[in-house]
Amino acid sequence: MKQPVVSRSPDVMGGTAVFYGTRVPVQTLLDYLEAGESIDDFLEGFPSVTREQVIAFLEQAKDRLIEATSDVTGPEQRRARCCPSSKGEVRSAS
Repeated sequence: MKQPVVSRSPDVMGGTAVFYGTRVPVQTLLDYLEAGESIDDFLEGFPSVTREQVIAFLEQAKDRLIEATSDVTGPEQRRARCCPSSKGEVRSAS
């Protein structure tokens, strides 16, 4: 069985989501990235977290975001957002 990336327990950090096997909140990684810090900077500050855990967490977050976006919009809305048509484009006269 694959080891979980994130865990929650009322006994660890009051139930805050942490990297499995650590007391490091996943929010701390997000705060680092939001501040423009690198994954390496985060790992230096929190050596109990592995690079594999960070990558797995980010991949899971990406997958959940894609799933959530897919649930909200249908195929036409997704296609329109990613691939605008040429209809209605204004071209300058040369």
